[in-house]
Order: sequence, then structure tokens, then C-alpha cells
Amino acid sequence: MARKKGSTDYPLETKLEAIRLWEVEGLSYKEITARLEIRDLERVWKWMRTYRKEGQAGLKKPRRGRPKKDRNSLEERVKQLEMENALLKALAIELGEELPEGLDTGPSTDTEGNSE
Repeated sequence: MARKKGSTDYPLETKLEAIRLWEVEGLSYKEITARLEIRDLERVWKWMRTYRKEGQAGLKKPRRGRPKKDRNSLEERVKQLEMENALLKALAIELGEELPEGLDTGPSTDTEGNSE
């Protein structure tokens, strides 16, 4: 599920400051959101609940979901091309077509000579 447009990730320091303002200074959630310029009143309440359950470690959990891919990575591109080559070789064999001369149909090897 995509994030809402305009949503903000707050740093750990802001979260801890909000908790400090609640516990030490006794400010209300509304006062805390105004002072720290936090858009959502419920967000501070959620931070407090997480802090009580899991402590400070709960506030710095990594983002959920699939990590972003580095689509420009050379290694990723090589893996993609090797997979495409293997599929094309298998298809050619299945169709009974002759492979171009010098094209090995055996297991591929990487640049260091390691078989897959």
C-alpha cells in the first residue's frame, strides 16, 4: 500500500522530544503537535503507545515493505541478462532450433569460472 501524499517521516529526536514534553512537562497532545509542528494529533499518541510497549527501540524501527532496488546496479543488470540468456537457450532447445555457433548450452559460468 502506498503512503499518503504529503506524509512525513519524523526523526527519532522529534519523537523522543514529544514523549519528553508529555511525561516531563505534562503538555497535552494538542500542545505537543503545535510546538513540534506535527500535523497529526494521533501520531504523538501512537508514539507514546509504542514507547510504552517497546521503549526507544520501537520508535526507530525500519520502514516496512520491500526495500528499494538499485536498478542501475551493474550486478543486477548482469543477473537479469544471464536469466534472459538462460530462458532464450531453453526456448531454443525446446523449439529444436540450432543455436548460434559458439553458444554453449551447458551451465553458465561467471567471470571467475564458478558454475551455477
